[in-house]
Amino acid sequence: MGIFEPYRAIGYITSGVPFSVQRLGTETFVTVSVGKAFQVYNRAKLTLVLVGPQLGKKIRALASYRDYTFVAYGNEIAVVKRAHQVATWSAHNAKVNSLLLFGEHVLSVDVEGNMFIWAFKGIDQPSAPVGHIMLDDKFSPSCIVHPDTYLNKVLLGSQEGSLQLWNISTKKKIYEFKGWNSSISSCVSSPALDVIAVGCADGKIHVLNIRYDEELVTFSHSTRGAVTALSFSTDGQPLLASGGSSGVISIWNLEKRRLQSVIREAHDCSIISLHFFANEPVLMSSSADNSIKMWIFDTSDGDPRLLRFRSGHSAPPLCIRKSPYRIHKFPNIDWDQQSRELSQRHVSKRAKKLRVKEEEIKLKPVIAFDCAEIRERDWCNVVTCHMDTAQAYVWQLQNFVLGEHILNPCPENPTPVKACAISACGNFAVLGTAGGWIERFNLQSGISRGSYLDTSERRSCAHDGEVTGVACDSTNTLMISAGYSGDIKVWDFKGRELKSRWEIGCSVVKIVYHRPNGLLATVADDLIIRLFDVVALRMVRKFEGHTDRITDLCFSEDGKWLLSSSMDGSLRIWDVILARQIDALQVDVSITALCLSPNMDVLATTHVDQNGVYLWFSCPIFIVEEEKFIADNFIRVNQAMFSGASNVNSYASGKEVVSVKLPSVSSMESSQVEDSDQAVVNHLESKEASFTTPDQQIPDLVTLSLLPKSQWQSLINLDIIKVRNKPIEPPKKPEKAPFFLPSVPSLSGEILFNPSKTANEEKDTKVNEVENKRRESDMPPSQFLQHLQSSMEMKNFSAFTDYIKGLSPSTLDMELRMLQIIDDDDDQQEPDERPELFSIELLLDYFIHEISCRNNFEFIQAVIRLFLKIHGETIRRQSRLQEKARKLLDIQSTVWQGVDKLFQSARCMVTFLSNSQF
Repeated sequence: MGIFEPYRAIGYITSGVPFSVQRLGTETFVTVSVGKAFQVYNRAKLTLVLVGPQLGKKIRALASYRDYTFVAYGNEIAVVKRAHQVATWSAHNAKVNSLLLFGEHVLSVDVEGNMFIWAFKGIDQPSAPVGHIMLDDKFSPSCIVHPDTYLNKVLLGSQEGSLQLWNISTKKKIYEFKGWNSSISSCVSSPALDVIAVGCADGKIHVLNIRYDEELVTFSHSTRGAVTALSFSTDGQPLLASGGSSGVISIWNLEKRRLQSVIREAHDCSIISLHFFANEPVLMSSSADNSIKMWIFDTSDGDPRLLRFRSGHSAPPLCIRKSPYRIHKFPNIDWDQQSRELSQRHVSKRAKKLRVKEEEIKLKPVIAFDCAEIRERDWCNVVTCHMDTAQAYVWQLQNFVLGEHILNPCPENPTPVKACAISACGNFAVLGTAGGWIERFNLQSGISRGSYLDTSERRSCAHDGEVTGVACDSTNTLMISAGYSGDIKVWDFKGRELKSRWEIGCSVVKIVYHRPNGLLATVADDLIIRLFDVVALRMVRKFEGHTDRITDLCFSEDGKWLLSSSMDGSLRIWDVILARQIDALQVDVSITALCLSPNMDVLATTHVDQNGVYLWFSCPIFIVEEEKFIADNFIRVNQAMFSGASNVNSYASGKEVVSVKLPSVSSMESSQVEDSDQAVVNHLESKEASFTTPDQQIPDLVTLSLLPKSQWQSLINLDIIKVRNKPIEPPKKPEKAPFFLPSVPSLSGEILFNPSKTANEEKDTKVNEVENKRRESDMPPSQFLQHLQSSMEMKNFSAFTDYIKGLSPSTLDMELRMLQIIDDDDDQQEPDERPELFSIELLLDYFIHEISCRNNFEFIQAVIRLFLKIHGETIRRQSRLQEKARKLLDIQSTVWQGVDKLFQSARCMVTFLSNSQF
């Protein structure tokens, strides 16, 4: 086990597989593919509600029916119930390309022309296909559709351009349509009987009457490329939506037989799937650009507008930075719906207004950016550099919008901006260009505040070649820059004069500066990582080990670790203090960027040709599923400070490189999440959180329970809480009592109310009677005792811990008091003869085990205090219980002395530093 273990991948919305739509009750759900897993979204708000299991190969086709999802991957078909795979269908010898839900059967078609028929009743048992159809040799199936009202019949399109109508019951071909000498890429059935629409690779759409083999109308796309998706409107409007490989969605009016509207730049890549929801003017589209969008037809001119969307990166991310909102597409690792995107927005409207092409005003890909938290409410606090762009752009995180200022360094000789940095105060941005120019700008006004020039060698710029990195210190005293020519320069931030420089001897490609300790990490072409002390102006560390180009560096928050990634597929962790490698990981896909969270519990990485962000958890951790995680629940104490030796060796690999797999979309084999405030319907109900306990625990430390502070503190102060909540005065009798109080008539005619017992008093009396009867009779023990006895018999102490952690303080107090000894006539009676004494002995054994294991430390301490307060006198009178109590005291003292020793070391260090005179 290494320092970091794979957790999950985020940022994946959909892939190049058509989605599947199903309706259950009043809810509609959309199932999309994300590589080797699938995700289910609620159609109402596009919230993620379920993540399927990780399969062995990439998904090629999807179909869904009620609780079941049928997934084709490779030559097999997985049957998944909710989020658990219950069966695997294996009959194909070639890759499965299409799935069709057909009544109580599922049809699967592979690339070699085999069509199998599967019955999904009795799915839990091993199943074999109930039918097999072999298509013609010169017929390569590309799509399949079931025409409405055509009993037991399906229509298949081919890459050769022909269509065939088959009866799956008799397994015979009924009719073959000649086609249009162009490969058929999509086909869909219309609400009108006998009518289908066929999309071809030449960009034409043919509306065909299959009853008479008659072509009704033909449409042609204005853009080149195949027709990849089709859908008919079912809300009464005669509309046909078509999507092409260029990312454009066209809306055709079937009555007028002409183009009604075009959604240009609907997606950045080919349209994969289109679907009009039943009886609604809403169209959903998905694309290979990792996005799904919903369009609504509610405008006066009939043009659709974007209703809602969910999107991720359409291309592999290039850099990651830690910020208060996490990442530059800002995916949220806790709640997927809280992810945010910084984009230009309304590019199409601006292009029409300015009468220019959208490509001319759309920004190019981001190659570098920096962000600052301190002034985010005042002005823009993000600066981005774009590919082959001579300007830098500013953004505001608070509103997620593009700022009004454009930073243009060296307008006399414009060259692409390659590096950027924001000062610690959040007021300035420093830009470095490909021409060696470095300039400082004010973020509030966007005005230039001077450039940095190296006057020692009579240069007109800061560096001879490209500026590969810039950084500012924490006090706005120094500015550091690196040039590709191999020189690193330290400048006076305000005066802009050169203070010192270092020559690396080879090209510098990247720098990372750690502000708290003033260390600068550099990467050069010789694959060596060098660390410089900017204050002392000297090199302090040198790390070697990578065998290919180093792609990124990252310091830990405390500056004691340095993480590096390389194109050789390795991720190495270096101990800066000990000057050695402490861990190394090898992945199949090289890492391009990485970022470590401030509390060092989550590592985010991006990889070559991967559009998502991959998360790794530091070990040991305590993971909770349901799309959430609870970060490191261990008290992280620096062993190097306290005891002079580091315990990282107990779980790090050292110089050994360990091969690991990339995190998957689902953090476990199956994962279910609830991403909205509304409850998910029964077929997507949330499962209980599953816990994974670390195999190793940091020596000499204790584990906390992660319970709210108020819960375990209330156990200690229950008496105070009861006194505080005690009513000040008794309730007054109302002048006119409510109708539901018991009353009796008097001789004088006045109605007298029976004040003997109120409803609450009667309820309390009944509860006390029941409890007394349970004590006196042979009724079975309470649920508390059942959990205690079963857990102790099975040695499953964690189960009982989870049970009592779920009880409220008052309930736990009541359960402990139920074991209290009322009569003490026979003080030396054996515990086996008294059930209460036996239960007290079991609880003492449980406390001994938990204290010795150092689990749930603060919660167990609170429970022990309450337990001794109630049963202390009983333990004093019983010799057998006294032995258990002495054992508990010895273990408690031993554990606490170890922890207190560590605390004392920390207190001494803090006292020494606080009293030092600097």
